[in-house]
Amino acid sequence: MVDVVAQMGPAFLGSRLKRLGERMQASAATVIAEAGLPLQPGHMAIMAALRTGAKSIGQLAEASGTSQPGITRTVGQLRKLGVVADTACADQRSRTVALTPTGEQMARTIASEVWPRVGMAAEEILAQLDGDFLRQLAVIEAALAEASIAERAARATPGKLSLREFDDDLAGEFHDINAEWIEAMFTLEDTDREVLENPRAKIVDPGGDVLFVEAAGLGVVGTCALQKTGPGAFELTKMGVRESARGLKAGEFLLGGMIERARQLGAEELYLLTNSKCAPAIHLYEKLGFAHDADIMAKYGARYERCNVAMRYVGDWPLPTCHSCG
Repeated sequence: MVDVVAQMGPAFLGSRLKRLGERMQASAATVIAEAGLPLQPGHMAIMAALRTGAKSIGQLAEASGTSQPGITRTVGQLRKLGVVADTACADQRSRTVALTPTGEQMARTIASEVWPRVGMAAEEILAQLDGDFLRQLAVIEAALAEASIAERAARATPGKLSLREFDDDLAGEFHDINAEWIEAMFTLEDTDREVLENPRAKIVDPGGDVLFVEAAGLGVVGTCALQKTGPGAFELTKMGVRESARGLKAGEFLLGGMIERARQLGAEELYLLTNSKCAPAIHLYEKLGFAHDADIMAKYGARYERCNVAMRYVGDWPLPTCHSCG
C-alpha cells in the first residue's frame, strides 16, 4: 500500500508531523506507565511548567504553546487525579493552579525516570540525522509565528513545474516512483530491478540520463530515463508520475524535457517500449511525437515480457540524420 502521507511531500507536512508525534507519544506513554504514573504524554508540558510554581491558565497556555481551552481540559484531568489544585492569588479576579504534594512527588519521578529515558531515546534517533533537527524545528515554529500556513497558501501560485537533474540522493525517488506503478499494473522483472536499483551504473554512466519533475509544494512527483542502447540509440524508459501530481500535466512537462535532453545527447533513434494497458501514457506519447513502429518492436521488444507496444519518436526537432543511413 502506498504511503500517501509521505508521498504528498510538503503539502502533507502537518499530517506527517502529527503522525510522527503520535508514534512518539504512544511510546512515551509506555515509559510513563512503566514508571507507575497515571499520566499521559499530553500532561507533561503542564507538569514541567508547574515545577517552578503556581500559574494561571493563560500562563500555562503561553508556556506550552497550547490553546487555553485545551489547557483547561488538561488541568481538569490532572485535578481529578489529585495532581494539581486551584490556589488563591493576590488578584481575586483570577485563579492559579499548583502541584499538590502528590503532584510534586510525581514531578520528581518524571524528572528522574521519564524525561531522561525518553530524551535519550530521541537523541539516539536524532544522531542518525544530518544537522540540528531541534534547531530546524525552532526555525519552522518561528516561521509559522511570522505567517501561518493559511496566510502563505493565500499568496502561493500552484502549478509551477521544474526539471531536476539526476543526483544520487534522488536515486530512491527514481526507484520508488517506478516500482509503484509497475507493481500496480504488472510485475517487476529482473531488467526493471537492475535499472531501478542501479540508475547511475545502468543509465547515467553509460551515457544516458535521468530527469525528475518537481511540482511546487509537492516536491518530486515524477521521473524518466534515457537509456543508451547503441550508437545514437536511446530508449525512453522508466517514466512514472505520482498520483499526487494528477491534473498538473507533470507527465507532459517531463516528457517534453526528456525529448529535448535526447536531442542534446545526440540521439539518432529515440524509442520506447510499453504495454497497451498504459493507454493514457500511450496517448501522451502520441501527442508529443511518438508513433507505433513494427521495426522497433522487432528490434527491441523482447527486452520486457510485458511489452506489446513499441514506438519511435518522429516529431519535428528534428533528430539528427543517422550517419549509417546517409
